[in-house]
Amino acid sequence: MQFLDLTGRDAIAPVLALALALGLALPYEPVQAAAGLTLEQAQQRALARSRAIPAQDAAIAADRELAVAAGRLPDPVLRAGIDNLPVSGADRFNIGADFMTMRRIGVMQELTASDKRRLRAASMEGAADKAAAGKDVQIARIERDTAQAWIDLYVAQQMMDLVRQQAAQADLDLQAAEAAYRAGKGSQGDVFAARGRVGAAQDKVDEVDTRVRTARTALARWVGPDADVAPAGLPDIDRVRLDPAALETQLAHHPDIAVLDREEAVARTEARLAEANRHPDWSVEVTLQQRGQGYSNMLSVGVSVPLQWDRTHRQDRELAAKILQADRIRDEREERLRAHTADVRALLDEWRSTRARLARYRRELVPLALDQSAAVLAAYRGGKAALADVLAARRNELDVRLQALQIEGEAARRWAQLNFLAPSNHLEATP
Repeated sequence: MQFLDLTGRDAIAPVLALALALGLALPYEPVQAAAGLTLEQAQQRALARSRAIPAQDAAIAADRELAVAAGRLPDPVLRAGIDNLPVSGADRFNIGADFMTMRRIGVMQELTASDKRRLRAASMEGAADKAAAGKDVQIARIERDTAQAWIDLYVAQQMMDLVRQQAAQADLDLQAAEAAYRAGKGSQGDVFAARGRVGAAQDKVDEVDTRVRTARTALARWVGPDADVAPAGLPDIDRVRLDPAALETQLAHHPDIAVLDREEAVARTEARLAEANRHPDWSVEVTLQQRGQGYSNMLSVGVSVPLQWDRTHRQDRELAAKILQADRIRDEREERLRAHTADVRALLDEWRSTRARLARYRRELVPLALDQSAAVLAAYRGGKAALADVLAARRNELDVRLQALQIEGEAARRWAQLNFLAPSNHLEATP
């Protein structure tokens, strides 16, 4: 960087002109792109690109198909064979020589009780309902993660604008320090300090540039190449689709809790099925037996009944295990609901706190920094302040605006975590 070869107050006039050109009193609200990728568009594209949702649809359809099959009787069993075939003597292996030899063919059907078939079908329907709740979990996760990535890119790009202004401000500081040093109005230490600020500002630019590229990569994971489009303005982060007064009631229908609800329902159905299995199913068999010439054919009818001779240690224990499994899921659901409610209340508190801090920055601290810059500039024009004071006020203004942007990003991230606990069409927005 070249030194300004000027002296006195005129030596730093070009520096002041440059500072004014950069705008010492820029408004706080960032200028948005005329067209950009809105959060809703990003989420819609993420849902359209997701393969997790079609996978859940396939799981739901598969369980529905199995439910139909489970409600039907078992397939009949075809039974064929040869009875009483001689294996020695003159008639060995002769099917029609001995009057006791018979060719047998028959059908056996297991007569499963209708209530058992109904419970088996209900169990598979419950599994389909659980998969449907799992689909809601996937949708909410995709919307939430997409919102987080979108917000990260938005904040990073806004931050890049500010840190570039800080870098330009650091260059002005250095020019002013060098000019003052040449004019005999500053020390060499001031020049070194200014150069340090330039290096720190450029390091910050590099850091935020990496953050922008990382955020764009994260968003591209969800929306594809559209991540190259600059995000449009933030949505209304002062409203969430939760009612704090009825939080536990709303969270009882949260997708994660709904999955456990469906899982418990399946376990209860399986317990009822285990109870029904304490009554055995009968099987009926009809067999036609053909004998050799000169002998009558025969027809046999039989019934098979399983003997539950050790019900205490088999069927009863299976029933007890199913009931305990259902109780375990119920208790796990209750515990998870309590933990989830506590986490969401903590998130609500953090969201309210960051919103209050952001409002304070917008209402008081940022306007105060702008007013301070304007007042110091007016004093400089009146000969009552030094250019160093003007530049320091400008640095402070940029720092305050950067802090406000960081707080806005924190509030937006908390908002996204709260607003997309469930799919976006499940709850209404409340202030």
